[in-house]
Amino acid sequence: MSTPMFDLENAATLLEGVVAGIADDRLAASTPTAMTVRDMVQHVLGFTEGFRRGATKEGIGASLPPSAAAPRSLPQDWRAQVPAQCKALVEAWREPAAWEGETEVGGATGPAPQMACFALDELIVHGWDLARATGQPFAPTEQDLVILLEMLAETPTDGIPGLFGPRVLVAPDATLLDRVIGLTGRDPAWQAD
Repeated sequence: MSTPMFDLENAATLLEGVVAGIADDRLAASTPTAMTVRDMVQHVLGFTEGFRRGATKEGIGASLPPSAAAPRSLPQDWRAQVPAQCKALVEAWREPAAWEGETEVGGATGPAPQMACFALDELIVHGWDLARATGQPFAPTEQDLVILLEMLAETPTDGIPGLFGPRVLVAPDATLLDRVIGLTGRDPAWQAD
């Protein structure tokens, strides 16, 4: 049995807190991506379930979960669904079997530890997107940011279509968070309207 390499709880809890702080009048606001806050929350519902299924290996050869399918209206209970799904995601990746072999998430197959890193990336980066769009503080742990820096270090300068935009250069003495955000193609200085 494999031992979990890291835990997703801090990142998931941080995202839950940001989602809890989203006011209804901010749902139509822009995020640092082309998505609105509403769209990003829908994406959060999709990826938290998708990566949970990746941990349990339910996602192998299966179709996408309903929450990751074509865009639909945001469920009325999204403020309860996001924390419930985040907690389920964390628990699923605490199982040693989650870290073994390969798994599939959203049609992409790869080594389970790599998929766990992608889950961490989704939690942190989209948590930052939502925090920036809604004017909330966002402070991931240094440990989580170091994991992401190692993962993103090999990202091509011009990005990876569908995953990351072209790198945004940051100062050599930039914070760990700003360096991670820049590697994903986002401008760490982005501010909400």
